[in-house]
Amino acid sequence: MTQRKARGTTASSAIMFGEEIRFARDAAGYRQEDVGKLLHCDRTVISRTEGGKRKPSAEEVEELDRLYGTGDLLKRLYGRVDWTAQVEHPDWFQAHADTEAEAAGLQAFQANYVHGLLQCRDYARAMFEAGGTDERPEVIEDRVNARLARQERFLAEGGPQLVVLLDESAIRSVVGGPRVMVRQMYHLLRVAEHGNIVVQVVPFTARATIINMSMVLLEMPDGQHSVYSESLDMGCPSGDPAIVSGHRRRYDRLRGDALTAAESLALIAEALEGFRDDVERAQRSQLVQEQLQRHERRRLHRGGPRVPRPRPRA
Repeated sequence: MTQRKARGTTASSAIMFGEEIRFARDAAGYRQEDVGKLLHCDRTVISRTEGGKRKPSAEEVEELDRLYGTGDLLKRLYGRVDWTAQVEHPDWFQAHADTEAEAAGLQAFQANYVHGLLQCRDYARAMFEAGGTDERPEVIEDRVNARLARQERFLAEGGPQLVVLLDESAIRSVVGGPRVMVRQMYHLLRVAEHGNIVVQVVPFTARATIINMSMVLLEMPDGQHSVYSESLDMGCPSGDPAIVSGHRRRYDRLRGDALTAAESLALIAEALEGFRDDVERAQRSQLVQEQLQRHERRRLHRGGPRVPRPRPRA
C-alpha cells in the first residue's frame, strides 16, 4: 500500500495540491516518465506540477483523474487552489511578482507592448515565442500560465486598483499577427470595464514627456511604496524614497500627457478595427493566391504533352 511521505507543514495550496497528485500517481503505480508519455509531455512538466511550481490546465487535471482512477477528486481540489503567485517566474522577476501579489495598488507605464497584467493568453504566448530563448513549448506554456495567474487578483471582484498607461506604440506594434492583435484589443476593452482598472494611452502626439523605459509603482497594504523598472533581461526593484519619488514625478507627467480613459478606449477600438481590416485583407489575399494556383495547375494540365492513343478500327 502506498504511504504518504511526511514533508512537514506548508502554507502553499499549490504545493499541497501537487503532493496529492504525486500520491495519486504513486497509488496508481505510474512513474513520472509514464505519465509524461501518456499526456504527450516531458517528465519535467509532471515533476514541476507535483512540486507546486506549475499550474496545470483544467483539462489536464481531468485527464489525471481519469488516469489515476480518482473520480473527480483532483478536479475538486484544483478549484480550491490559490494559484496567485504560486507559479514559477524567472529568478530575476520573482521578487517583483511576490511584491505585486501583495500590493494594495499598482500604477504602471508600458512602452512598445501591452503590459503583462493586461495581456490575453494568445498575446502572452506570442510574446514568449518571440523572445528568442528557444524554449520548449511546455516551458512557454508554463510562463504564459504564470503571467495569467498574476492577473487574477486584479480581475477579481473588489481587486486592487490597477492604473496602466500604455504608450501608443503598445497598441500599434503587431505581436503574433493581426488575429492575435484583434483578440488583444478586445481584451483591453473588456478589462477596462472593471471598476478597479483604468487603461490610458499616451499618444504619439504627446512627446513633451519621452521616457524610454517601463515602470511600475506599487503601494503596499502598510502604506510603503516601491518602484520596479525593467530592462531587456534584468529587473530593478527599489524602495529608496528618492528613487520612488523621481519615478512618481515622471509617471505623473506621463499621465498628464495621456488621453482620458474614454478617449483611450476609443483609440483602442480604432486600432481594433484596423487589425480586423488587416485580417480580412489577408484572407482575401490568400483566397486570390489559391485561385491563381488552381488556375495555373489547370493550365499546365491542359498544356501538357499529348500522348497518342490508338483509335479503334471501323
